[in-house]
Amino acid sequence: MDMNENKRRRSMLVYILIAIVAYLAVSQALGSGLNAARVTTVDYSEFVDMVEKDEVTQATSVYGNPEISFTTGEGDDQKLYSTVLYNGTEQSTAELLEQHDVKMVSQIQDTSGDLWLMLLVSYGLPILVFLGIGWWLNRRMKKAMGDDGPSMNFGGGFGGGGLGKSNAKEIKGEETGVTFKDVAGQDEAKESLQEIVSFLKNPDKYTEIGARCPRGALLVGPPGTGKTLLAKAVAGEAGVTFFQIAGSAFVEMFVGRGAAKVRDLFKQANEKAPCIIFIDEIDAVGKRRDTSLSSNDEREQTLNQLLSEMDGFDNHKGIVVLAATNRPETLDQALLRPGRFDRRIPVELPDLAGREAILKIHADDVKMEPGIDLGIIARSTPGASGADLANIINEAALRAVRLGRRRVTQEDLLESVDVVIAGEKKKSTVLSPHEKEVVSYHETGHAIVAAMQKGSAPVSKITIVPRTSGALGFTMQVEEDEHFLTTRQEAKDKIAVLCGGRAAEELIFDEMTTGASNDIEKATQLARAMVTQYGMSDKFGMVQLGQPASRYLGGGQQLTCSEGTAQEIDAEVQALVEEGHQSALTTLRENRFKLHEIAHYLQKKETITGEEFMNILTRDDGFAPKMPTPAE
Repeated sequence: MDMNENKRRRSMLVYILIAIVAYLAVSQALGSGLNAARVTTVDYSEFVDMVEKDEVTQATSVYGNPEISFTTGEGDDQKLYSTVLYNGTEQSTAELLEQHDVKMVSQIQDTSGDLWLMLLVSYGLPILVFLGIGWWLNRRMKKAMGDDGPSMNFGGGFGGGGLGKSNAKEIKGEETGVTFKDVAGQDEAKESLQEIVSFLKNPDKYTEIGARCPRGALLVGPPGTGKTLLAKAVAGEAGVTFFQIAGSAFVEMFVGRGAAKVRDLFKQANEKAPCIIFIDEIDAVGKRRDTSLSSNDEREQTLNQLLSEMDGFDNHKGIVVLAATNRPETLDQALLRPGRFDRRIPVELPDLAGREAILKIHADDVKMEPGIDLGIIARSTPGASGADLANIINEAALRAVRLGRRRVTQEDLLESVDVVIAGEKKKSTVLSPHEKEVVSYHETGHAIVAAMQKGSAPVSKITIVPRTSGALGFTMQVEEDEHFLTTRQEAKDKIAVLCGGRAAEELIFDEMTTGASNDIEKATQLARAMVTQYGMSDKFGMVQLGQPASRYLGGGQQLTCSEGTAQEIDAEVQALVEEGHQSALTTLRENRFKLHEIAHYLQKKETITGEEFMNILTRDDGFAPKMPTPAE
């Protein structure tokens, strides 16, 4: 039976129900109208007079109803009347009718019409309401699934017509608009993916020697590093169809629907081969299976179907599965084995050269003043992802428009770095003179301790302008070159710099404020990592006492030691932070006069550059400190 026949039958059923309702309503309305047109209603006293005059020929009463219908005349002269008995006159009325030889007829009330109406209200209306709601829900679900068909489906799964479809976004390779030249800072990842592009373009070259293309490649890295962009670039370079779907799209409320979506996705891929299937955030469906009470049977069924499909498709057709995640530690081991995801491609945060290359790509889309130095911005943003750098360029363009300029300047870029790091300037926050003085000494304390450390990154800016992130000021240090290793002494120096703000408050005001909360957090994290991860503890030596949780999402650390050892770790961390605190206090005591001078200057100007800071710090006025040199 085809779909059109089913639709006709369902439509006929609806029409029949509507016709029944209309018939009953019209019949009752017409019957009531005809009866009302023929019957003349009279008073009881008039009825008695007509009986006594022997005009009444027949009287009809309904059991339990005080109304009497009676007729006068015969043949064409017959007329129909009705009246209501006066209360308590039933017996006397019957005797009166008997005396005048009136034919008396008694009937039982006909409730068939009321019965039909009752059945209609009790059963017919709920059925119609249910059908209407079902039709509306079916339409909504079909629209959500991209299938706006008019039919209703009440069998084989409610509204299931579109729920088994994968709904993957299908893009032709040339329509992605992205190639490898649009991706910067990920040279190693591009090199690993280049072989996949080559196979999709010319598979015979590989099959001739007996090599096969990887079935899948897993892109792993922090958010915003360009995993989706790389997947689109592979499709753009190879010129093949690109199917994009999120892992969460497979997780369904209905059991078995997720697995059906996986089957449909690979069915589409087989029809469009060669092609690329890209599953973003695959950890939503590919989490490790276990026997815990919180396990999800539907998700595990979907994962099992994905494993089966990755084993079953013909690799010679040129189908490659790319997936992205920033939680690789949660993925099921069966998904990661060779033959499914053969390659694991790290997509890490870009280095200095990579950041500058990314900035150049995004800067090409924006009108800029000549002579812009993007290298300064790249050095000012260590740890920034590609998405962060794109946001910096966009924020600079927005600032230029806001200030009425037609081109972006270097000042716009530098300010946009501050906006991304600490937020916009918070104009509504007005510090009192004392608070402004405290913040000035706090930030100057950071800067002086940093300047006194050998090999420390130079100070590039000090500001006491409040930001929307909650910071009342900040001190920015910019490395001259990229560093990939940190020594134990450098780590201790960083802790001392972080303690410089609180040390300045204690030294000048003999008081503590809440402004050092972020400094304390960072110093404690670094000290704990030195003890538990880096093996830089005098007491524990080269022993790993903790492991990172969610490496790419900043999940912190989880201790892998006994409770007693954890207490000793806390004591060691406290000692390291206190050592940095005392080092900062010593440095600031030795440069107390410079601390006063720079803090007062900062309080007056609110923002000073690193060059201004160093000029005051090194000026020979009898209090200039002895600056460390690399040779020391």
